[in-house]
Amino acid sequence: MNDKCSKYEALFTFRSEEELNEHLQHCPDCRAEHEKMLRVSELIQEVKPYFEEKRKNIARLKAACALFVIMLSGTTLGVLNLNTDISDTLKYGTTLSSEDLGLPVDSYGLISLE
Repeated sequence: MNDKCSKYEALFTFRSEEELNEHLQHCPDCRAEHEKMLRVSELIQEVKPYFEEKRKNIARLKAACALFVIMLSGTTLGVLNLNTDISDTLKYGTTLSSEDLGLPVDSYGLISLE
């Protein structure tokens, strides 16, 4: 009965590359396992640029969304702060007049000076 060698993982993980190469020269089971590992490594290196590009695209999308939210909120707050009619309507439910503010006004709603 021929037992399969199971030293490859330990040699690959814990030993030096020289010891691994020396064992690979004498052991066909470990050599086959090493060839499989090399093929898997090649496949990983082949698809690596696609995943890096995907990660960069997601980062760009997040940055664009953040910039859009900042611009939208800045514009909205700017309009609300510059236009007192809108802010009064939102706060009090109606536009405040000079009379509502307690200022002396004439019959036309203009501030009267005495």
